[in-house]
Amino acid sequence: MNDLERAGTYALGDRTVKRLGYGAMQLAGPHVFGPPKDRDGAVAVLREAVARGVNHIDTSDFYGPHVTNQIIREALHPYPDDLVIVTKVGAKRGSDASWNPAFSAEDLTRAVHDNLRNLGLDAL
Repeated sequence: MNDLERAGTYALGDRTVKRLGYGAMQLAGPHVFGPPKDRDGAVAVLREAVARGVNHIDTSDFYGPHVTNQIIREALHPYPDDLVIVTKVGAKRGSDASWNPAFSAEDLTRAVHDNLRNLGLDAL
């Protein structure tokens, strides 16, 4: 039994996911802004995580911005049936890499559509 299996599972909505998932925040460049120094390496890390049994990824389209979700799509789309991708909205990045609130209806709608587009999904 490996560490991933020993960690157990939990219910996430109507899905069961392994308690140990992959946090995609660091796939983007330094300070979670811009592209990574090694995009091919980031793609390889995601593929290896899923190959080893990770079945949920935590992300957001404001990581990068957009970079992390684009890398996830490049690495894993079409997604395995058992893979759960969780995302967040409610922030946006400034051109200076600042983290800014994005709570208006327009901001939230844009964030959902950005996540859909960059992950290559029809629904979240």
